Parts: sequence; structure tokens; C-alpha cells
Amino acid sequence: MTATQPELETAALAPTAADKEDLGFGRVVAQKARGRFLRRDGTPNSRKYGLGPQRAERFYQQALNASWLPFLGYSIGALLLLNGVFALAYTGLGAGAIRGQDVVGISDAFLRAFAFSVGTFTTTGTGPMYAYGSTAHWLVVFESLAGPLTLGGIAGLLIARLTRPRMRLRFSESAVVAPYRGGRGLMFRVVNLQPGELSDVQVRVNIALFEDVKGKRERRFHQLDLERSTVEFFTLHWTVVHPITATSPLHGYTPEMLHAAEAELLVLVNAHEETFSTRVTARSSYMWDEVRWDVKFSDIFVETPDNVMAIDVERLDRTDRLPEGSTSVPAPLELLPGVVKEPKGKG
Repeated sequence: MTATQPELETAALAPTAADKEDLGFGRVVAQKARGRFLRRDGTPNSRKYGLGPQRAERFYQQALNASWLPFLGYSIGALLLLNGVFALAYTGLGAGAIRGQDVVGISDAFLRAFAFSVGTFTTTGTGPMYAYGSTAHWLVVFESLAGPLTLGGIAGLLIARLTRPRMRLRFSESAVVAPYRGGRGLMFRVVNLQPGELSDVQVRVNIALFEDVKGKRERRFHQLDLERSTVEFFTLHWTVVHPITATSPLHGYTPEMLHAAEAELLVLVNAHEETFSTRVTARSSYMWDEVRWDVKFSDIFVETPDNVMAIDVERLDRTDRLPEGSTSVPAPLELLPGVVKEPKGKG
């Protein structure tokens, strides 16, 4: 039976297996995009136009994601700057705009105005000083409104940061292709930097590769089978391992082939965060030039006097050099069709 034109069009529009494996980027983006999909910190390497500047939304996100030292530094700096501006305004109104300055023991006119501004801005009181004149009083009214709103906004950001569930994972600087159970394995390390405990930690790893499909160069996404994709207890570190077997998308690959394929390893981790009793996620990625060959991860465990399990996080990125060709040359195991070794245990 010959297919009709509508049937042919429907078949042409039907999603293929490759379309369903693109992780949500879309077929057009997957084929046309150059560079990495995710930055090392897990943020998408993308941009949207047509939504306006979104300054308030971006400021809020940056305030939540900033580390504590910059957040506190910028907050205190903003408060000092605002009070300095009001102090200049009071000083510009003349010496008579603020009365009672002679009893505060400050000789500098700007410092007296600054002290008056801080008392007005924070509503803690200005002591013996008071505004004199209609312009000065209007300035006091404006500052009395702006001050609590500003302080309330900073306090709200502070509370949001303190109550926001999150986890801080540190991924090893590089992924490595190291010897693994008679063959090779693609590995990277991850450790929890927060004192709070994580449980039911799950990881998914996908790899994006340019491949020759019917004579055409196309980017394909493959989910990698892992030695272990979940752990119940994540008290120390985790070496995530993808065994390179005969069924692996990376079987037979060499460093030159990984470069030619413009490979990117996409990592998604989600876990149960016990402090806030909620699930949290983290992402990262490794480009082809962030994968090292003919090396293995160094020992990260350390001994303690009280026999407590311990690791040295500073060793997370350390590797030991192996003889040339140890892993940059395909292992015989992955070149034998149908030979798949069942991995067990934790790497």
C-alpha cells in the first residue's frame, strides 16, 4: 500500500529518538549552537532577547547567589553611600539647615550632617540635632520614608538567603579517563562543601557529541550508564564513574576523537537536603579539553587519630600520571562486541 501525502508529512514531522534525547535544548539549538551548553558553575550558557532589561529580577537573583562577603560588603557600601548623599544634601542647604550641631562634639560639617542622616535614615533618632526650614524638613520626610524601605529590602534579602535551601557541591577541576576493571572509565569527583547533610543523592550524566549520521554531521545526546547513579549517604565524596564498555557511546574513543566530536559532559545532581527537608539540585559540565587522559585520581582519604573516616578536600583535583597510552588507547574490552562487564560498588 502506498502512503498518502498527509501520512508522509505526518511521518516527517514525527519526533525521532534523537529529538527526544536533546535534554530540552531543541533540535535547532542542538545542531547550531557552538561552545558549551552549561558553564562550569552549572548556569546555562544562553541568553534571551525581547524580555527587556529585567534589572530588578537580575539584581534579586545576583543578591541571592552572591557569596556572603560581597553581599555584606555591597549592602554596607550602599547604606553608607545613600547616607553620604543625604549628608551632602543637608550640607548644601547651608549651616542653618540642621540646628543643635554645636552640642554633638563634631567639628566637621559633613560628619555632623552624616550623623544626622544616619539617625533619620534608620529612625533611631538624631539626638539634639533637628532640621530647620521647609526644605530641610521635606528632605527629612523623604529620607524617613526611603530609609525603612531600603533597610526592609536588605533585611528581606538577608532572610531569603538564610532560608533558601541550597547545596554547595564542588566538582573536580577535570574529568579523567582512568583504568577501570580491566578497561577504561570516565570519572569525575564531587564533594559537598556545606556542613548540612545530603541523602538520596542522584546523578545523571549525558554527553553531547557531533557524529556522522548518514553522511551528515549532527550533534547527538547520549545518557551515560553509571557504575552507580545514586547513593543514600553522601558524608564524604563521590567518584562518579561511567564504565567505557562495548555498549558505551564512548567505546573506542581517543582524545583526538573526543576533540573532533566537540564533546561536552553534562552533569545533573539532585539530593534531599536534610536541614530544610527539601530536594535541591546542582549542575556542571566538562568540555572535551577538560577531560584528562592517562591519569588517575589520587588518594583523597586521610588517617585520623580517632579512626574517623576523613578526606582532604584539597586533594579533590589531584591526579597521578600513568604511562602514556594507558587510557588514551582503547581497551580491548570495549572493542569486543557483546562483552559488557557489570560494575558494582562505589568508585
